[in-house]
Amino acid sequence: MLSRIMNGTGLLQTRLKRLFFGPQMLAFLPAMALGAFWFGGEGWLIAVTLGLPAVYAFLGGFDRPPAPPPRSCDGVTGLPLRDALQATLNMALTGTRTGRRATACYMISLDDFDVVTDRYGRMASDHILQKTAERVRSTLRDDDLVCRIGSDSFGIALAPVAHLDIETAIQLASRMQMACEEPVILDNTVIYVSASVGFCLGSRTPEQTGQALMNAAATALAEASRNAPSAIRSYSDEMRRSERSRHIFADEAAAALENGQIRPYYQPQISTDTGQVTGFEALARWIHPDRGEISPADFLPILENAGKLARLGEIMLTRSLSALRSWDDAGLDIPCVGVNFSSDELRNPKLIDKVKWELDRYDLAPHRLSVEVLETVVAASPEDVVSRNVNGLAKLGCRIDLDDFGTGHASISSIRRFAVQRIKIDRSFVMKVDRDPEQQRMVAAILTMAERLGLETLAEGVETPGEHAMLAQLGCGHVQGFGLGRPMAFEATEPWVRDHVSKLQAPPRIIRRRP
Repeated sequence: MLSRIMNGTGLLQTRLKRLFFGPQMLAFLPAMALGAFWFGGEGWLIAVTLGLPAVYAFLGGFDRPPAPPPRSCDGVTGLPLRDALQATLNMALTGTRTGRRATACYMISLDDFDVVTDRYGRMASDHILQKTAERVRSTLRDDDLVCRIGSDSFGIALAPVAHLDIETAIQLASRMQMACEEPVILDNTVIYVSASVGFCLGSRTPEQTGQALMNAAATALAEASRNAPSAIRSYSDEMRRSERSRHIFADEAAAALENGQIRPYYQPQISTDTGQVTGFEALARWIHPDRGEISPADFLPILENAGKLARLGEIMLTRSLSALRSWDDAGLDIPCVGVNFSSDELRNPKLIDKVKWELDRYDLAPHRLSVEVLETVVAASPEDVVSRNVNGLAKLGCRIDLDDFGTGHASISSIRRFAVQRIKIDRSFVMKVDRDPEQQRMVAAILTMAERLGLETLAEGVETPGEHAMLAQLGCGHVQGFGLGRPMAFEATEPWVRDHVSKLQAPPRIIRRRP
């Protein structure tokens, strides 16, 4: 009986709190005071005006509300962490259900940020993260929340708005992406980064929870990262189905190597002098019959852990030389094909004999094969079987390309020791080279060094005509990137080459005047 009375008292107190603490009291207080004076005179007016504060105090209105628990923050950027993002999205979704408003979750990841950290150091990477956090914050409203959710990624909870369609969401994603990609100046050094963005509208989330909305945005970000650099993707149900079927097992990847699902895709390399195709680089791609194209970032680590990189190298070499032979038979002028050699392959003492046998098998001269070696491998390799293999392939007549130049801190003596013939300038030096004088000076210094050492040059990651034109003006011999041609299946290479050649204009004919 006593418990029932206490429960009833608590329920009454709760209802009175809602009545007295709600915004409606701003309208009722003057009316109550006026009514008390009208019906009861001054006595009632005094009773009401003194009684209401007493009731307010009895209900705990003057008690200080409990302080919210301290929010954990990131030590580098000062931003809240993942738990704050989830809680804010839960509240935002509740607001959208009751108020017919819209919300969204964005996730931003800095592309290849581990490379930036390796090149410039931890202090520089922390500075970049701080600037990125400030810039993303500046593009949003005060009510929107920015959190750090990973070593190189940020999450954004959009406060509910009256109208938010897919076009508006993409525009906001583009604005945040542009802010992230503004150059960062550190100790007179200009650093460029690119960013990928994934987002999900609250109306498209599989479940109306903050965690589900975050998972959907993370799925969209993963898809954007697979299409990096500078990609933007919106979450869809199809994306969710693809993500569920993306889990790869080692035995499945190994089987894909043998049944031809993992094969080379070819990206063209163009001369800046003539515009002619000077070669193709072979890049591994997995074309799954059910899942479609699987990114190398998803399957290469699995093959590495399974000890299958050497087998992948054999397949890439054989199929690339076969493609070169087929281009010759089709009458195409493709001087060479570039194949990446992993450190596992370069440690094979029989590598030179294997390459020589494959070249003889397809009746190709050794100079038609470009052996691409990462600068990190060159910088880390002492005088061992790796250097003997690289120099042996150079003596055989193969071209040696130093890939991702500028990321591995290889010395000039290492370049000469490994008989390098061409350096491939990393994409980080190419980004915005047409607009940034600092980038131009850096590339010009690399090109001057290469010229003094008698090395050819190729710039990777060329995305725009402006970058292409500036690299040509600076004297870079060859260019490669999405702005010229994306990696393509072998069947697409011949039509692409013929179409490219047909667009090249013949040089103007110079007629000499007779004296």
